[in-house]
Amino acid sequence: MRRDSLFTIAPHAPFLATLAERVLDGRLLGDWPRHGAFWLSDITIILPTRRARFVLAEEFARRLGGTVLLPDIRTFGGEVADEEPFLPPFDAPASKPAASLLERRLTLSHLVRLFAERAESFATPPNPAEIFWLADSLGEVMDDFTIAGIATEKLKELVPEELADNWQKVLEFLDVALKAWPAILAERGRIDAATARNERLLRQAGAASFVYGDRPVIAAGSTGSIPATAALLKAVAALPRGVVVLPGLDTSFTPDRHDRMINGETTQGHPQYGLMKLLRSLEAGVGEVVELGGETPRTALVQAALAPASETPAWPILRADIPVSRALEGVSILAARNADVEARAIALAARATLAEKKTVGIVARDQTLARRIAAELNRHGVVVDDAAGTPLFQSAAGRLARQVLAIATDDYAPVDIISLLRNAAVSLGLDRFLVRRLTDHLDLRLRSERPGAGIAGLRGLSDHAELPELLDRLDAAMAPIVTLRTRERITAPELASALLTTLDALIAEAELPGMAELRRWAEELVALDQGGTAFQPFDLEAVLEALLTGTKTQNPVPARDDIHIWGELEARLMNPDLMILAGMNEDIWPPVADPGPWLSRGMRIGIGLEPPERRQGQAAHDFVMAAGNAEVIIAYAERIGTSPALPSPLLQRLYAFIGESEAKLARARGMRWLAQADAIDHAGVPRPADRPAPNPPARIRPRRLSITEIEPLMRSPYDIYARHVLALKRIEPLGTEPSARERGTMIHGVFEKFVHAGLDLELPEALPEMMEMARDAFAGLDAIKERRDIWLKRFERAARQFLDYERRRDAEIVERHAETKGEWLFPALDNFVLVGKADRLDLKRDGTLEIIDFKTGGVPQPKDMTAFDAPQLLLEAAMARAGVFPGISPRDSSALTYIKIGLGPAAFQIKPFKLIKGMSLMAAVGEIERRLQRHVEAFLLVDGLPMAARIRPRVETGRKSYPGPYDHLARTDEWTLTAGVDDP
Repeated sequence: MRRDSLFTIAPHAPFLATLAERVLDGRLLGDWPRHGAFWLSDITIILPTRRARFVLAEEFARRLGGTVLLPDIRTFGGEVADEEPFLPPFDAPASKPAASLLERRLTLSHLVRLFAERAESFATPPNPAEIFWLADSLGEVMDDFTIAGIATEKLKELVPEELADNWQKVLEFLDVALKAWPAILAERGRIDAATARNERLLRQAGAASFVYGDRPVIAAGSTGSIPATAALLKAVAALPRGVVVLPGLDTSFTPDRHDRMINGETTQGHPQYGLMKLLRSLEAGVGEVVELGGETPRTALVQAALAPASETPAWPILRADIPVSRALEGVSILAARNADVEARAIALAARATLAEKKTVGIVARDQTLARRIAAELNRHGVVVDDAAGTPLFQSAAGRLARQVLAIATDDYAPVDIISLLRNAAVSLGLDRFLVRRLTDHLDLRLRSERPGAGIAGLRGLSDHAELPELLDRLDAAMAPIVTLRTRERITAPELASALLTTLDALIAEAELPGMAELRRWAEELVALDQGGTAFQPFDLEAVLEALLTGTKTQNPVPARDDIHIWGELEARLMNPDLMILAGMNEDIWPPVADPGPWLSRGMRIGIGLEPPERRQGQAAHDFVMAAGNAEVIIAYAERIGTSPALPSPLLQRLYAFIGESEAKLARARGMRWLAQADAIDHAGVPRPADRPAPNPPARIRPRRLSITEIEPLMRSPYDIYARHVLALKRIEPLGTEPSARERGTMIHGVFEKFVHAGLDLELPEALPEMMEMARDAFAGLDAIKERRDIWLKRFERAARQFLDYERRRDAEIVERHAETKGEWLFPALDNFVLVGKADRLDLKRDGTLEIIDFKTGGVPQPKDMTAFDAPQLLLEAAMARAGVFPGISPRDSSALTYIKIGLGPAAFQIKPFKLIKGMSLMAAVGEIERRLQRHVEAFLLVDGLPMAARIRPRVETGRKSYPGPYDHLARTDEWTLTAGVDDP
């Protein structure tokens, strides 16, 4: 290798612009003539990415206009079809086609499943999705061996006796798998993609002297992390006019530091590790590399901050030689409280820069954060192309596929059905507006009535003339994927084929982003001879996610030239006017050093593979290169999801080096965007709502209430106003789980039916008959069989205790009346009517009544009973004394009883009504009757008294409180001061 062939461009210098300048001024060309219109056309420049290739061409065009032809700009590896036929040896056979990632995933899934079934290395057997994830990680291990050029026989150098038992089994499996995959490829006439890339790079390296001769060749921007790429760089450096330009090499490294970097055991995570290792493969030292970008304090500061741990004691000396404040000019740190605010602040900073006619580059390792940023930019009319694309699984087509699988998995659950039918792409061959109208109707039905299981349960709700046709079409469209669910095992191609058929039937001919990519994916799967391991058809959404890994859909909107969202690979060598490093959080940038499930860190090192920290070193180098930009924003979130989050270790080291005062200044510069992010949605200082106190005229206030509405009338007349004057009724949430209220309705029905049947309590058939009634009552839960069975099992305990209770008191009871309805007319109160239904009215032998109320929810507190704040049973007793219950003559009551039907061991609890000490039951009945009439007259019959909310709120202490049905309408959270206040 020539001694004058190695150069570097420091992070602070725009890499591609500096490269173009040094080519044009001849610094990198030696004595190559630079005149005429064709002098550049014989120069070859090789770059890592296509994006860098296009940007460099633009740099040359901007400087030269149309005066000369541009250089031949290529990428490492090049294009197979374009270059291979022209590389010596010319008689070499054509390369075999490379196996796709999908083909490898399916093939290796067979091996992984067999290993999982036979080995005891897994605490629990992996599910189908995990099988495919493990197949991918196994493929990555194979890539590591191929890229590093390490023979699989190296595994034998590991001593099994030194490993744990589970690692010994994994080692045996790897020995088989790493040999089986090449054999399978050879049988199919294919090669692995990593092998194809290695062969192509090595062939280019071997042919370099023949292809380029003495013409200038410049290989720039590569760190040589792939050994085959390093071989090509070495071949270029050995050419008469070959030049290698490294990105961001720290030329301050001494030979001793260089040696410690290569031979140290914990230096793989350092940003210079890859470059220093490349220099060794080039048989060169740091002193032989020429810096093309000059010096600035920014680069010196970042390199010093990220020095190896062994060199941090020298920080005070290094810091004294660096003007820290000047080095940090143009650096802002954006410490957002969460990822949403981070994305919003980044979008605002980018928009402001674009308004100044400048360019913006946003680097995000986290694709979820990247999509958030793109959504925030779209809010300002800035459509940005995320270079990484959108994962197909999360595209519009992927979302529809997930909705389909949810319906098949949950057997047409209400939420899944409505979600699918509300998808704008779903038409089922009908007019979309008709589908929307029918969906609205079905939505209301599903909120008011619990359907049976499956499509048959939905058909049971078909009370609209056009709804059956919609459900028939839906049934036919879902048939392929629903049929798969009934099989014992399926394969990935079968899943893909059925899913594609269903999606085509759902959307008809509609355009759906990602559908073309999903169709290509499905067609590739179906076309594969080997369909992968068969699996049970459960958790299909996770299986689909695993199968779609690595498949993406690109933004169909034309990309702008002045703003981009990049991954680290795309961002390398880029230098926009503003560089934004997003998601600089721990475990994101750099990533977690995870060796994977197949080789431990020690095993990797033992066979010559790089430890997982190597990826951290590459991410750190990307950070150094990006942080050298003139204007840079470093952003991170202090919370991710619901958990606290830390800044990246790279940023933490930068904080430690520059000191707290400088760090505060950098964060203060970022506060500008955080303040704007907080202000953008600020609608002014909130104005708390006043307690609502509507005052409708008495003529439109209700003249008919149920006994359960008397307590709200006394505590919160606003609830009566909302229900009867405004005629507002609460609609249940879609797909809500069965509640205690619904359970109570079912249990009341069982008790009523049992009493009406007049069964003999002493007969042994009493309990079976009662349980049969319960099964009929709980039939509405057939769609959720587990809940039905659990409730039946728990009810059986309550039924046994109910029968025991009834047998104990049977001698005292003459008649039992269940679910008896009555209406009590008050002529003196403008014909006000009180409506009530008593759970049980039991006529005792002494001529009095015992009134029983079954409760599946909470029982009123004793203090509420004595304060007349739980009036229901007292009012039922008053109605019984007035003789308004059919079939029961006017009678006094001698006992009021609550029976709590619970879920646990205390499934049947008897709780007598609590009276004021010294007051008789009928005296309490008279008192509640007087209070009823006063409240009715005050709030319903007379103009002027507002129907205010929560005039006598219930204060719960130490108990869970629940919102009332009209709390959101009354905006109680805005004006209520009493903690734990709850309406009845």
